[in-house]
Amino acid sequence: MQIGEPRPAPFAVSHRLSTSFLWLTMLAIMAAEVLIFVPSIASFRQDWLNQRLETAAVAGVSAEGAGGVPLLDDEAQGKLLRALDAKLVAITTGGMSQLLAKSPDLSAIDHEVSLDETMPLPLILGAFDTLLFGESRMMRVTGPVGDGDMEAEVVMPERKLRHAMLIHSRNLFGLSIVIASFTAIFVYLAISRLLIRPIRGMTRSMMLFREKPTDAERILVPSGRRNEIGLAEAELADMQAVLAETLREQRHLADLGLAVSKINHDLRNILASAQIVSDRLSALPDPHVQRFAPMLIRSLDRALVYTQSVLSYGRAVESRPVRRKVRLRRLVDDVEDVLSLGRDPGIEVLNQVPPDFDVDVDPDQFYRAITNLVRNAIQALESETSEAVIRKITVAAERLPDGGAAVAIEDTGPGLGERAREHLFKAFRGSTRSGGTGLGLAIAAEIVEAHGGRIELKDTGRPGACFEIRLPPPRPAAALPDRRRPPASETGGKAA
Repeated sequence: MQIGEPRPAPFAVSHRLSTSFLWLTMLAIMAAEVLIFVPSIASFRQDWLNQRLETAAVAGVSAEGAGGVPLLDDEAQGKLLRALDAKLVAITTGGMSQLLAKSPDLSAIDHEVSLDETMPLPLILGAFDTLLFGESRMMRVTGPVGDGDMEAEVVMPERKLRHAMLIHSRNLFGLSIVIASFTAIFVYLAISRLLIRPIRGMTRSMMLFREKPTDAERILVPSGRRNEIGLAEAELADMQAVLAETLREQRHLADLGLAVSKINHDLRNILASAQIVSDRLSALPDPHVQRFAPMLIRSLDRALVYTQSVLSYGRAVESRPVRRKVRLRRLVDDVEDVLSLGRDPGIEVLNQVPPDFDVDVDPDQFYRAITNLVRNAIQALESETSEAVIRKITVAAERLPDGGAAVAIEDTGPGLGERAREHLFKAFRGSTRSGGTGLGLAIAAEIVEAHGGRIELKDTGRPGACFEIRLPPPRPAAALPDRRRPPASETGGKAA
C-alpha cells in the first residue's frame, strides 16, 4: 500500500482480534479440560471396579450371616451375578477362599486387573486400554475390601465398564463445552472492554489524524487509565501533538522556502551586477579601494556561489564539502575584515589561531560557519552599551591528540538563556537573542556535521558563551571523493 492510499474496509468478524481472543480462550479451556480428563477417567474406572468388589464383599458377609454356607443357592447366585454383571464372584478371608457365585457359561479370562495398583501411570494406561479394547474381553478383578484382610474377586465382561466410561467421558466433555463457552464469553467481554475497545479508539484516532494531521481536533484525548493502555494513549496523544506542531512548522518553512527561493533568484541578479561594479572599482588606484576591493570581491563571489547552490539544490541543506588544506588563521582574518565593516569599534576580535595551524575543510563552507558564530557573538556584545563592560571575542584553535582540530569562539557577552540552551542549533527555535531566528547556529552546526565533526556549547566557567568545533583528523587523499564545484563562470562570478 502506498502512502496516502485509503485503508481497506474493516476486517471481517472472523478476523477481528476479539474473535481470535474468544477462540483462543475456548481452546485454552478445552486443553485444560483434556488434561483434567486423563486422571478423571482413570479415577472413574478405579471407583467403578471398587464398587463391584464392595458389592461382592457385602454378599459374602451376608452369606456367612446366613449360616456360613460356602455357596449361595442358585436363585441367590443368579441375582448376585446379574447385579454385578459378572460370571464369577469369590471372597478371601483369613487366607480362606469362598466361592459365592459362578455362571455355567464362564469363558476364558483375557486379562487381570489388580486394584492394589495405585501408581498414576498404570491406572491411566489401564483406563485407555479399557476404552480402546474393552468391548469384547473378559476380565478378572481382584483387590482388598475395607480395612480388614478381606479380598474380593470378580470375573466379568469388560463391556459394561467401557460403556460406563464412555458415558462419563461424554458428560465430562459436554460440561467442558458449557464451562468453556461461559468462560470464553466472560473473558471476551472483559478483554473487549479493557483492551479491544481502547485499541479501536486509538486506531480510529490514528486514521482520522492521518487524513488531516494538522487538525488539533483530531488528536486523541487520553482516557486517563492507570495501566499500559492509558500510557499508550498518552504517548500517542503526545506524538500526535508533536507531529501536528512539526507539520505546521514544516508547512510554514515550505512557504518560507518558496519565498526565499524567489528572493534568492532576484538577489543573484543583483549580486552579479554588484560584482561587475566591484571589478571596475578594483581597477581604481585609490589605496583604500585597493585594500577593501579584494574583500568585497571575495564576499560577492561567496554570495554568488551560495545563491547558485540554493537554486540548484532546491532545499536548505549543505552540499558535500570539498575539502582543502586551509590556513585557519588566514580564514579567521578574512572573517574579521568583512565583519569589521559597520561593527561597533568597541568590540575587540582576537585571532589567537597559530600562524601555521591548518585544517582539512571546505574553505567556503567553513568560512560561513565561522562567520555565523562570530557575527552572533558581535550581535550579543552590541546589546551591551556600558563602556565599563569588556566586549571581546576570541578565536583560538588547538590540535587534538588524534590529529583532529578544536576551534573555540568565545565572547564576553551575557551568555545564553535556558530556552536557547534547550533548542540550541535548531532553526527558528534556538535563537540566542531576542528577535533572532537561530539560523546562524543551525547553519554552522550543519556545516560542521557535514565535515564529520561536532559543535557544542562549552562550559568554561567564565561569563559569556563559548562554542567549540571539533573536527576529525584529515582523511587520506585516496579516501577523498573526486568532487569539484562548478567553475565560477557557471555561477555568474569569479573564483574566490
